[in-house]
Order: sequence, then structure tokens, then C-alpha cells
Amino acid sequence: MNPPKTDARRHHDPENRGFASDNYAGAHPEVLAALALANGGHQVAYGEDDYTENLQRIVRSHFGATAEAFPVFNGTGANVVALQAVTDRWGAVICAESAHINVDEGGAPERMGGLKLLTVPTPDGKLTPDLIDRQAYGWDDEHRAMPQVVSITQSTELGTLYTPDEIRAICDHAHAHGMKVHLDGSRIANAAASLDVPMRTFTNAVGVDILSLGGTKNGAIFGEAVVVINQDAVSHMKHLRKLSMQLASKMRFVSVQLEALLAKDLWLRNARHSNAMAQRLAEGVRAVHGVEILHPVQANAVFARLPHDVSERLQKRFRFYFWDETAGDVRWMCAFDTTEDDVDAFVAALKEEMAR
Repeated sequence: MNPPKTDARRHHDPENRGFASDNYAGAHPEVLAALALANGGHQVAYGEDDYTENLQRIVRSHFGATAEAFPVFNGTGANVVALQAVTDRWGAVICAESAHINVDEGGAPERMGGLKLLTVPTPDGKLTPDLIDRQAYGWDDEHRAMPQVVSITQSTELGTLYTPDEIRAICDHAHAHGMKVHLDGSRIANAAASLDVPMRTFTNAVGVDILSLGGTKNGAIFGEAVVVINQDAVSHMKHLRKLSMQLASKMRFVSVQLEALLAKDLWLRNARHSNAMAQRLAEGVRAVHGVEILHPVQANAVFARLPHDVSERLQKRFRFYFWDETAGDVRWMCAFDTTEDDVDAFVAALKEEMAR
């Protein structure tokens, strides 16, 4: 059978890769194959399909027998739905000042979720029980939003990692205060790959109540999931997902992507590769005089400080973003499709621009 014809044209160079974001990468070929497999025929809409049903079995294998997955369109949607599910209308969420929910979600937790974020400055993107206590007070004060949830990110927005013991300490501390724990896992695969442990080791095994499970940054086209671990912690997830405009009618096409990633080891292969490319990049950068690496490189991100004019010239050759333009801080991200040649070419270009 001949492949179907299309009027679509390619509008980009498929060999062009930069270091701006793992969101820039396309879909992994195995994910594309899974989408084609799920196509054809009719399946019940809104999550009553065979692929979403099978995804529940896979998610339980990773996050325990009580886990339930609610596929959504994107990471912001996953975070907003998850946090709404574990807060009352008067509730607040304690998070790091650098948290994605605070910095990069356009105010969606506040505007769409009706949540108050209580932020804490951190040197490395990580909360601790002592840092949490800066905002964990005033539960009986009607003049203050009530702290009900602690939200952490793994791996963090600064590319650092929590150990399982660190997350256990946070969960124990939060639960002792009657608060729940949400984990933003948009790059959870990178964390598990770097720590060399199953995802359950730092989620259900240590007390996380609910998490946002990432797929897009690790080889999917679109689609994440809210994973409820502690069923007693949440309220009306199905209704919240629909109310938040995150219920996909053709949900099988979200679920099958997560199935392709999670059923075997594609999620881990992709994450290990992107982490390895970040390590290669960091090793190359360390040899360049005048460039400072700012944080431990523990996942697939490298944060560096270099002269502003060098970054501007380098951006004309490779796409990446400033993290703090005033300070000259930049972020370089590696993806599942980043190659050794990509990294080596970037390091060579960096050396050239630094020498000018």
C-alpha cells in the first residue's frame, strides 16, 4: 500500500538543533510509530479508550497500586489541575521562588487555578524543611492564605536534583503540618536516569501525594498526565480536568505516547542520552577560560555565566536563552536527539567567540 499523499511541505532543516530547550526537539520515532498504531477505526472518546485503560496499568507499575493517571494536554495544565485537586479555595502552595509554577506559567496557577503561591528563595532551586517553614504558618489566621501544599520540581528548574531522602524529609515535614506534596515532574525521567533509581523511589515510596508526569520534554509530541498517588488527598479530579479545559476528546493519542515512553525503557533511554550530552557539554565548557558553570550539572541542563556580547554572538550560531540577562547567565538544554557532534560544534563555537 502506498503511503498517503499530502500537500504539506517541510519548512525547516531537520538537521538544525540548538540548546534552547528540550521542547524544541521533535517526537521520537517510536512515539510517532505508536501514534500511527493507535490511528484508524473508532475508539470511545474522552478517555474511555483501550489505550488510556492500558496506560493505567503501566502507571501503576511505576508509581504503585493506588496510582491513577489523568492525561492532559500540557505541563501547565497538569500543574494547575494537580494543585487545584489538593487545595481548598482558601488554600496556598509553598514553592521555590524559581519554580516553574511561579516563573513560567503566565500566572495560570493564580489566574486559572485561583491559587496563592507562597514562594521561598533558594540557592539551588531546592526546598528543605527549614525553607518550607519560612511560609508554613498561619493556618488559623483568616487574613492569610492557608498553606496546604508543598510543590517541588524534580529535576529542578536549575538542573539540580533532590535525593530520595531529601524528598522523604519534605514529605514527612509537610504531612506533619497537615499539608500535601505535589511534584512537578516535567523532567522526572532525567532525574530518575541521573539518580539511577526507579521513579517510584522518590515519589510514592517517600510520600509524594500527586505529581505532574512529563512526556513532551522526553520525546512526545504533546501530552502529560496528572498522576494521583494518594487517592485520599484529592477531590473531583475528573471534574477539575474538564473545568480546566484539559480533557482531550481523542485521548488515545495522548495516552499512546505515554505508553510508548513508559511501557518499556524508552523514557529512560531518552533521558540518559540527554543527561549524557549535558555532561559532555559541561566538560567542554569547563575547559573554556572565562566561562563559569553556575550549578551542578545533574540532569540535562547546563547553566553558565559568560560575557554578554559573547552570548549574543553565539546566539546567532546556536539558539539558546539568557536565564538572567543582567548577570550574563545563560541556560543550555540538551534533548533526546542532541548528538555528540552538536555538542562539540557548540563548544568549538564558544571557544571561537570567547577568543574574539
